[in-house]
Amino acid sequence: MVKKEARSKVRVKKHMRIRNRFSGTPERPRLAVFRSNNHMYAQIIDDTVGKTLVAASTLEKDVKAELEKTNNVDAAAYVGKVIAKRALEKGITTVVYDRGGYIYHGKVAALAEAAREAGLVF
Repeated sequence: MVKKEARSKVRVKKHMRIRNRFSGTPERPRLAVFRSNNHMYAQIIDDTVGKTLVAASTLEKDVKAELEKTNNVDAAAYVGKVIAKRALEKGITTVVYDRGGYIYHGKVAALAEAAREAGLVF
């Protein structure tokens, strides 16, 4: 009998393989993305000290007020703009993109493209 691993476990394994290849530094922190069924989350992390420098998600009141739905491509793009704006305010211009084991498509790609358009370099 063939047993398939759960999609969430496959994603976690993929994410660990990605994380072994790169990490965030003070000069170039890591832009980590997580998506659930209902929300999008983005963090900019300095892995040398294990500290989140900037964060944005569709759970925040001001972000949620701008959106019709929190789980679509438009919401992901808006979170990308917000995280880029906050990062630039803190003086962060270049990051390493961590797609979190997700396929670079749809919401994950929309967040990345919006962050690039808003001024982040990766």
